[in-house]
Amino acid sequence: MTGFIPSHRIATLSDLPAIVAIYNSTVASRQVTADTEPVSVESRHAWFHEHTPDRRPLWVIEQDGQILGWLSFSNFYGRPAYSGTAELSIYLHEEARGKGLGRYLLTEAIAFAPQIKLHTLLGFIFGHNTPSMNLFASFNFEIWANMPKVATLDGIERDLIIMGKRVA
Repeated sequence: MTGFIPSHRIATLSDLPAIVAIYNSTVASRQVTADTEPVSVESRHAWFHEHTPDRRPLWVIEQDGQILGWLSFSNFYGRPAYSGTAELSIYLHEEARGKGLGRYLLTEAIAFAPQIKLHTLLGFIFGHNTPSMNLFASFNFEIWANMPKVATLDGIERDLIIMGKRVA
């Protein structure tokens, strides 16, 4: 990735297998997702179609035809009064982690949020996911909720931290 200048684009349905592969690569770590088994591409079709460029985009970073990572804006709580709030999810290919792509995606998401009428961004992060906690904190996201021991992964109870930031 030397000399690579990141940019992103709207994901297409043909990107979904790569998006799912990156997501599934995080399942075994028990650090990023509450899924305990890999998901199928077919099971993510509805999720993919919920992400529309004008309201809740799904972005990918691509280099030389390979998807390196993705970011999604997702509805928070699904009620009209929360339409100005979105949850951000960032997932990176194993070889692309620690190279600034998460920072790039979060920078772009914060700048873009007002264009899709968002005033609040959230990150739902396991308390033991130090890299993600540090990334969001470096952008002045604050801990807005600590939900202790709400997830059980391999018999270990884990905290869910909700980090939030007002952007408009």
